[in-house]
Formats: sequence, C-alpha cells, structure tokens
Amino acid sequence: MKAPSIIPSPTVSRNAVVTLAIVASGAAIYWLADILTPLAMAIFLLIMIDGVKRFIEDRTPVSRRWAGIAALLVVIAAFGASIWIIINGAAGFFQEADGVSNNIGPRIDQILIDGARMFNVANPPTAQQLIAQLDVRSYIAVVARQAQGVVTGAFFVLVYLGFLLASQGGFRRKMVNMFPDNKRRDEALEVFHRVRGGVEGYIWVQTVTGAMISAAAWLMMRAVGLQNAEFWTFVIFIVAFIPVLGGAVAGLAPPLFALVQFDTYWQAAVLLVGLQSILFISGNLIQPRMQGDNQNIDPVVVLLALAFWGKLWGVVGMFLSTPLAVMAMAILAEFRGSRWMAILLSGDGEPYADEAPARPSRVKRDRVNPPQAAGD
Repeated sequence: MKAPSIIPSPTVSRNAVVTLAIVASGAAIYWLADILTPLAMAIFLLIMIDGVKRFIEDRTPVSRRWAGIAALLVVIAAFGASIWIIINGAAGFFQEADGVSNNIGPRIDQILIDGARMFNVANPPTAQQLIAQLDVRSYIAVVARQAQGVVTGAFFVLVYLGFLLASQGGFRRKMVNMFPDNKRRDEALEVFHRVRGGVEGYIWVQTVTGAMISAAAWLMMRAVGLQNAEFWTFVIFIVAFIPVLGGAVAGLAPPLFALVQFDTYWQAAVLLVGLQSILFISGNLIQPRMQGDNQNIDPVVVLLALAFWGKLWGVVGMFLSTPLAVMAMAILAEFRGSRWMAILLSGDGEPYADEAPARPSRVKRDRVNPPQAAGD
C-alpha cells in the first residue's frame, strides 16, 4: 500500500491564513458596503475619465492638459444626459401607462383565461385575486428605500470622484517614493496597466454591444407600436452592463408590457422572439469576437462574481462584478503565491495572454510620464 502524502505544515498554515483573510475581507466588504460602494463606483468613473482622456490625446489635436478637462466634461455631460433621460423617460412612461392602466385588470384576466384554456385548467384566478395576495405596502416601502439609497449613493459617488481627481496630482511622487527602484516601479505599472486595460476593455465591449442591441430593439419596438419605446431602449442599454440578468430583463420586460398594452398576442411574440434572437447573436457571435483575450474570464467565474457581489453590494455590485473579477485576476497573476488562483479565474488558463507585445513600450512611456490627473 502506498503511503499517504503529507502536506508540509508551512503550506497548511499559509492556506489557513489565506482562508481566514478571505473570510475576514468578505465580512468587512459586506459591513462597509455603504462606504465602499460609492467609492468603487467613483473609481470606475475615474477609469472611464482616464480612458476618454487618452482617447482624446491619441485621436485629436487637443493637448495633454486640455484633454483631461475635455474628458471630465464629456463624462459629466454623459452622466447628466443619463439623469435627464431617466427622469423624462420615466415620466413619459408612467404618463402613457395611465392610458393602459384602466385596461390592466381586464387584460390580465383575459390572459389568464386564455392560458387556462391552453393548459386545460378550470377556474383560473383573476387579477384582483392575485393582487390581493401581494403585500403592496411592503413593496412600495422597498422601492422608496431603494430610490433614497440611489440618490444618496449618487451624491457620495460625486464627492469621492472629486477627491480622487484632486488627489491624482500627487500620483507621480507617490509612485517614485513607494518604488524607488525602476524595476519594481515597472512591475507596479504593469499591474496597473493590466487592471486598467481589463476594465476599459469591459466598458468598451459592453458599451458598443449595448448600443447595437438597443438600436435594434428600438426599431423592433417602434415597428410593433410599443408605447414609450425610447424609455425601454435606455433601460436595455443600462442593463446590458449586468451579465446574465441584464439579458433576461432586456429580453422579457418589453414583451411582458406588450401583453398588457395590446389586445392581441402577436406583438409580444414578435418582441420576445426578436429580442431573444438579438441577445443570442450578440452574446454568442459579436461579444466573443470583440472581447478576445481582453476579458479572459471563465464564464462560471462571471456567474459566481455576479452572485457574490450582488449579494454584498446589491445592484451596484452586479454592475461592477465583471470589472472586479478582471481586476482580481490581473492582481493575483502578478504574485507567485497567488498565480494559481488567477489561472483558475482565467478562461483558458493563461491570465497573461493579453497585450503582451504592447506592454513594454507602454510601461516605458509611463515610466517617464506616469498617469496624471484628469485636469493635468
């Protein structure tokens, strides 16, 4: 009989310490969610501003200093436009929904009757009976709390973003003092570029594919005559940044509303089949080609990250789940002791697969000119 292998005691102790550290970090992230979620969103916006700034520097004749100001103005304008679309779109949605509300009860009753006939069910419930089983007050209270949390969170996001932009000016001195040796400084910049590249790649892919899906969905909703198609288009674009669940909302919400608006079923059927086809083509053909090695994340990890960060940080965690997974893989891949975790997180077992040729020149450039503030 072969003797059982004995794991060295230092390895056992190290793994135990790592496990305890992970559990303690998860508990701290959960307890400090009110503080960390606005900070995480502010860092996410800061990366967006930096990406827009470098895009303006490379593609336009704008100088380095004015490119930062232009990028900041572009992001703020996009943020303000999003708020305007949400307010006006939601107002128009509920205003037009008033015309449909008088028909909601009878229409739901008719849908239940038709469904009961299809499945040979006798005495189907009515809409009034179904609504009576719901605790409407509790749902209204939850929605009110969520709305208040969104407003408060948006305010703190802007506060954090302002302080992050102000503190970016001393980044060069901090890098020099933290890593006096050029080799160590290059390694730190390597990690920074990998994290930034992964997050920017995710933002770019989701923005382009979300815009394509939204445009196709708008044409389809306008063709069938769905009320306030612009509002649903914006909703589809926003939820495109949430993996898995975003596709479910985008593909099911407009058809369900079409069931209530129209007296026939073909409009909802056309929207359901059309939107699901668009999402299938985008998720299986377009996105994989655009992502390439930039988001070399295992699909199971994406799903687990969505569940984990959604549990800890709610909707904000769902939005940030994939960028946080990309950041974790990039950081873990830089250390010998944690590289095995980066390999497990990666899609093909090669967490270093992306951007190998361009990395030395970019690190050399930033050794001379480290990342600057948006207004520098």
